Amino acid sequence: MKKAIKVSTPLNTKDIAGLRAGDRVVLSGIIYTARDMAHKRLVKAAGSGELPFDLRGQVIFYAGPAPAKPGSVTGSIGPTTSYRMDAYTPVLLRCGLKGMIGKGQRSEEVRESIRKHKAVYFAAIGGTAALIAGKVKKVEIVAYGDLHTEAVRKLEVKNLPLIVVNDIEGNDLYNEGVMKYRREKQ
Repeated sequence: MKKAIKVSTPLNTKDIAGLRAGDRVVLSGIIYTARDMAHKRLVKAAGSGELPFDLRGQVIFYAGPAPAKPGSVTGSIGPTTSYRMDAYTPVLLRCGLKGMIGKGQRSEEVRESIRKHKAVYFAAIGGTAALIAGKVKKVEIVAYGDLHTEAVRKLEVKNLPLIVVNDIEGNDLYNEGVMKYRREKQ
């Protein structure tokens, strides 16, 4: 099995140009959490030019962490279904967002926007929320604290295991898997 590729944030096109759908990566650096309600507010803030943090080169993890137990940095933090953010994603990519982490397929519009803006969509494996929490070294709420678990959090992560689903060339791991399955069935 091919060794995981080390990637650090903030991302730039050069950093992710060689990543292809299906590649395993380990991500380190600062990422942000945001789910549905936070995305709605981020898009509204983008329209008024008042984003709570600079999106350029950043990665958003579609997650809402559980409360931390005493002595822990965070509680379990697993990916949420990405298509729920699809209505907001093209706007955020235009603002400079370079990466997203979630689970599940993205719409054709989002896949095209990822290709156009030379970004990347990673999958975090569902069911690994406790493992992911162990990769988080620091957590800070940076926006929309009134949303509680859905507040935007700034996370410092080290060696977070991910898989590239959509790359800057427009490749899609899920579509490739379906085509491979159909070829093998013939």
